[in-house]
Amino acid sequence: MAQKIWTGSINFGLVSIPVGLYAATEDHSIPFHQYERGTTDRVRYRRVNERTGDEVSYGDIVKGREVGDTLVTVEPSELEEIAPRRSRTIDITSFVDLDEIDPVYFQKTYWLAPTSKDNARPYSLLLRAMREANRVGVATFVMRGKEYLTAIRADRDALALDTLYFADEIRDANAMVGELAALDGKSKNADRELSMATDIIESMTEKWDPEQFEDTYTARVEQLLQDKAAGKEPTVEETAERDEGVIDLTEALRRSVDAAKQRRTGAKSGTSAGAEAPDRDVGEMTKSELDGLAREHEIKGRSKMSRGRLEDAVAQALGTPRRTKKAS
Repeated sequence: MAQKIWTGSINFGLVSIPVGLYAATEDHSIPFHQYERGTTDRVRYRRVNERTGDEVSYGDIVKGREVGDTLVTVEPSELEEIAPRRSRTIDITSFVDLDEIDPVYFQKTYWLAPTSKDNARPYSLLLRAMREANRVGVATFVMRGKEYLTAIRADRDALALDTLYFADEIRDANAMVGELAALDGKSKNADRELSMATDIIESMTEKWDPEQFEDTYTARVEQLLQDKAAGKEPTVEETAERDEGVIDLTEALRRSVDAAKQRRTGAKSGTSAGAEAPDRDVGEMTKSELDGLAREHEIKGRSKMSRGRLEDAVAQALGTPRRTKKAS
């Protein structure tokens, strides 16, 4: 059973529902410790005075920040005095359409569950009502000394609570993109390029299935550790060099559209449109081209494959296996 992070109640109108808050996700990344090379000795960090180099005890450390030319230090007790008190309620102040909340605001997801069977009825009522109305509840609450803006929504068979960024925490995209957006549509081939890009998107459109995807990097790290523990020499997937120079956008789009048309033709005729091996090595292909060939040849598990494994599978389907090289 997952551990409750917070307990309290959801309030909407005059209805109060006791709930527990649970993490909806978990991190599967592999933790590492640090060791001195050639030994089994762990590396530790010490808190030291930058000027003297002397170690400083935790009790002698205060937080500080420069305000103008003045260094202002703050005692832990001072921060505790102004910290928001842990709230026991999540008060829904309004309901909005989910589509009105830009995805950039979403931070982390939690599950809300009734604390007992006695609370199941009002919980189920809110869940069904929100699903029927297709609305999400906006609320704030305090957890671990921090105030959170949240969106509560009906998700599958449970209420989900998404913590949101506050408006002043969102960066303006224009600061990164600059005037690039102003160039939209100014190319002499703009209409044609847009049409081709739309065709590519349509040809690559499929139903969202999260089960198709997995963290392949973590799996490779785990395999690396297992191989080294067993005394095996790890292998490194060979990847072809790619030209990072100027891209002929129109030509790249044209080739992508042609590949999409071949896949559609092959699907309609019941034959493989790409039966003949391409004139390029699979290592030189884009990820989109590899995905297209993998779909064309009905390679199972393709969406879960790393690029290297996908290249191997496509090459094998085409009858031109790739080579791998051992790590030096």
